[in-house]
Amino acid sequence: MRKLFFSFLILFILSACSQEENLDVTEDEIPSTQNVEIPSEIFTSEKQDSVIEEEEIKLSIKTYLDSHEELDNASYPFQEIIDEEKELSKNELEKLAQITKLTKENDENFSNYILNNTLPEGYQEESERISQYITAYNEILSELDENLSNFTDDVSKGEVPKINIESIMNKSDVVNGREQKKIEEFLDKKNIKTKAFGRDQ
Repeated sequence: MRKLFFSFLILFILSACSQEENLDVTEDEIPSTQNVEIPSEIFTSEKQDSVIEEEEIKLSIKTYLDSHEELDNASYPFQEIIDEEKELSKNELEKLAQITKLTKENDENFSNYILNNTLPEGYQEESERISQYITAYNEILSELDENLSNFTDDVSKGEVPKINIESIMNKSDVVNGREQKKIEEFLDKKNIKTKAFGRDQ
């Protein structure tokens, strides 16, 4: 996961003053999208009003977090190109759209699963914390990309940039180091192995 990536972008947006301050980026610094593979698995479940056993919820959390990490990594090269004001090809746009679609489905599927079933004792609150953290993280990245795009458009037109970061800042109560630490402590306590948060499985 790109820790504090969104914080860097907020600082960039707030500190940028003019078009002239754009950094020059050579072609080989732009990540390649050719070898990006769209993850084949996201979290899915048809269960409703069921009692979930502990082993199942542990596997569900692992699948959700691993899928998030893989989708996040897959989207990174595309987002970098967009942030550098480069154009994506039709094929790249289709790939990014598919990754975005799967990311939303992954978040929605897991949220519905934990809210519409009975989880083992000690799992409800922490599962909701994980769901809210990851969903908010994904929303922050999406909103930052939109804000950055609007910012550069305004500057290129010679207009005063309009920056709306209120929504992003409100999500900082959910996506922060304190919340991530609580999640990682829970994962350790329950011995849930995941590649999310840069953790080794």
